[in-house]
Amino acid sequence: MTVTTASGSGPGRKPSASAAADAPTTSDFETLAAQRGGVGPLGESRLTAWSLTSLLVSLYVINYADKAVLGIIAKPLREELGLSASQIGLVGSLFFLTFTIGGFFAGLLNRWMTLRWSLVLLGLCWAAAMLPMIAVAGFAVLLISRLFLGLAEGPSSALLHTAAYAWHPPARRALPGALLAGSASISKIAIAPLLTVITVSFGWRWALFALAAAGVVWAVVWLSVWRPGPYIASGKTKKVDDSEKGEDSPADAEPATPWIKIFLAPTFITGALLVMSVYALVSVVLTWLPSYFEDGLGYSQLQSGSMFAFPSIVGLALMLLSSVTSDRMITKGASPRVLRIVVPSVGVLISGVMLFLLPSISTPIICVLILSVGYGFAAMVFPLFNAAVAEICPPRQTAGTLGVFLAIMAIGGLVAPYATGVIVDAAATPAEGYATAFQVLGLVASVCAVLTLVFANPVRDRKRLRPHAVLTA
Repeated sequence: MTVTTASGSGPGRKPSASAAADAPTTSDFETLAAQRGGVGPLGESRLTAWSLTSLLVSLYVINYADKAVLGIIAKPLREELGLSASQIGLVGSLFFLTFTIGGFFAGLLNRWMTLRWSLVLLGLCWAAAMLPMIAVAGFAVLLISRLFLGLAEGPSSALLHTAAYAWHPPARRALPGALLAGSASISKIAIAPLLTVITVSFGWRWALFALAAAGVVWAVVWLSVWRPGPYIASGKTKKVDDSEKGEDSPADAEPATPWIKIFLAPTFITGALLVMSVYALVSVVLTWLPSYFEDGLGYSQLQSGSMFAFPSIVGLALMLLSSVTSDRMITKGASPRVLRIVVPSVGVLISGVMLFLLPSISTPIICVLILSVGYGFAAMVFPLFNAAVAEICPPRQTAGTLGVFLAIMAIGGLVAPYATGVIVDAAATPAEGYATAFQVLGLVASVCAVLTLVFANPVRDRKRLRPHAVLTA
């Protein structure tokens, strides 16, 4: 995607009518890339782009494993420390309190530091947050360490998406966004069963130690290979003259939009509400799903930890399918609103209906199936809405915009785990309590999906918020 200003002439400025008519299309760029052996329109290596994207995905896998480990070790923690379900839920919710606060610092970190150093700092902080419970186990230590972990993880999503988007043009960001959003699924599919085996075989402390070691190893690899991409400027990167950037560099060619206008855009507001409602479901799954399978449906601890992956398998498949389809169809001229707003919103509506029916199901395996499929349809919202929201702001404001958007999203995680614990403690049986909690989550998400279907339109908001940009696929 090429971004040019709307006035003047020369590099980085609006082309004449004849020049616009002769502007290269995405397919022209793809042909040129093939002729150059995988070199994209701004000269970047596609192999490098996807290699670095894979490294970012691996960090996000560690990120979600750090979140998910509480759900995996919740039962042995409750037994060893004498905790109630409400206390575990409180720890889960307070994690998302500092996670929400931390999200608002993404834009500041992106200005103060390069992505290289900001992400390695966050990764090492996550590793450090695993260690206190290994040394001194207790409710207060658990609470403080999870609060610190939440604060350190808060800015990560926006910065990871910014780093990935820096290597991919806007029309092709749904797939890398899906891989990042799918990191939660990858973590639960590949890492959660491993952590469960470690917990059952060696104890929950070794699961925390394994996560701390993974964070340190990632940081070493990251420092040796990362370099900034061509599509989004980052932090304290070296400034260059306009003549050196070339007319195809979008990072600094466009004037900034007032933040308040971005945050009041209908696409931003309704999108934030929708992802917040779906993230509430994600946070409950991270905190309570193994306990639901074990205490509510009667499966063993090892079975519950392994089945933790079921919703994620469905979610990952649907996210990748919808994202690949979205990218391909948008580059061919399809409506971004239909593909990045309508499709995921309808998916959330389907999820809401399925979760609403959960309390009426008594067969355990059917409950697992309904929850897994419903979760999968809801999960499509993350990569598609992240890409949509990133489009309505100028490139240099991507980190700050996504930071606030994802911080609002995390409010769902602040409320839902604790509320679920309260519902479970008050219910006649654990199965009834968990099913009721999922039913409420489905109802709230359905209402938010209707709002996005009515009000969200990234094409309209992009034209209003970015009048100085002419965007071509």
